[in-house]
Amino acid sequence: MFDFAGKKAFITGGTRGIGLSVAVMLAKAGADVAVNYLRNRSAADEARNAIMDASGGKEPLLLKGNVAKDDDIEKMFAEIGEKWGGLNFLISNAASGVLKPSAELTHHHWQWTMDINAYALLPLSRHAIPLMKGNGRIVAVSSLGSIRAFQNYAAVGASKGALESLVRHLCVEYASQGINVNAVSASVVDTDALKHFPNREAMIEESLQWMPAKKLVEPEDVANAIMLMCSDYTRMVHGHTFIVDGGLSIMLPG
Repeated sequence: MFDFAGKKAFITGGTRGIGLSVAVMLAKAGADVAVNYLRNRSAADEARNAIMDASGGKEPLLLKGNVAKDDDIEKMFAEIGEKWGGLNFLISNAASGVLKPSAELTHHHWQWTMDINAYALLPLSRHAIPLMKGNGRIVAVSSLGSIRAFQNYAAVGASKGALESLVRHLCVEYASQGINVNAVSASVVDTDALKHFPNREAMIEESLQWMPAKKLVEPEDVANAIMLMCSDYTRMVHGHTFIVDGGLSIMLPG
């Protein structure tokens, strides 16, 4: 369905979970892939192997850096510019955050979560736009916490709400330059990240109870939506948040 031969894609947080699924799908569709990681070099090496298997041996760029730090972003894009000279797709997927009740959140917790989940899209886009040369796609990965409330999710949910608002504002600035800026929002996805939730089992149980599809969203489901957003099929979709949740958001009480 998708032919991205000759396209260049940069996926932040691209060595595990949703990010890795996106990287593998893009590589399988013929794109050159760069993935960002923060600390886990072994996961990055495993991701490299998976991407090479999907692409028929084409090696990805592995870019180490913290997307919450402007200097790290500048270095990563300098390497992309040097190695590739251009960029077609930016997938802002890297995420983190403090999972605590609101009464326990400190300013540090808040700032850390906001910087990685929301602010990072600003410098990432700023560096990506010149490399896109008037034809590109920017897709940010969000979550249902942006519009619904979940236990221990106050900081992360607020950061995802800010992210989706930023997507809309960037759309206004960049659409006339040939750049599509959109978000893909997922419900509970059983990745390694979900293991950090203190109420993981309750979240899964409640999701399955209310979700019309009666099965959890998988990383590949989110990746499929991102592939669609990168394609010409959605060339007139701008500033949109595409929800992948098996119908959960229309069924949750409240």
